[in-house]
Amino acid sequence: MCEIEKLIPHRTPFLFVDQIISFSNETIIGIKTFDERDLWLRGSVPESEYIPGTILIESMAQCGGAGVKLLGITSGFFGLVSIEDTEFYTAARFKDQIKFIIKNIRLSEKIIKQSGIAYVADKKIIKASWMCVKI
Repeated sequence: MCEIEKLIPHRTPFLFVDQIISFSNETIIGIKTFDERDLWLRGSVPESEYIPGTILIESMAQCGGAGVKLLGITSGFFGLVSIEDTEFYTAARFKDQIKFIIKNIRLSEKIIKQSGIAYVADKKIIKASWMCVKI
């Protein structure tokens, strides 16, 4: 079993974070590389080499959720309830390693509020903030 699968309820093919590199009450850093296992994501635009933006937002939220579980602050099942202040700068392609830097804004037993920036190499590709609540 993947270590991430011990932290969040998502499973393949809808598991979009490979590893948490570091975590603290302030910041969570994780990575994801979309590869041949994820080619089904091309379904809406089969000729495209790009990862859909909505999947990148989901990846950031999963990364943030896994990091919060590692901190031991919350338990139970959380669902994404809002996405705010999202900006797309450029695209990520299949086989790019994407690094997520997540900032914890509010962490409680019932609410998780975070913001994040995703990078390919040192190039910012997307930023967003979101909130999850305990279901």
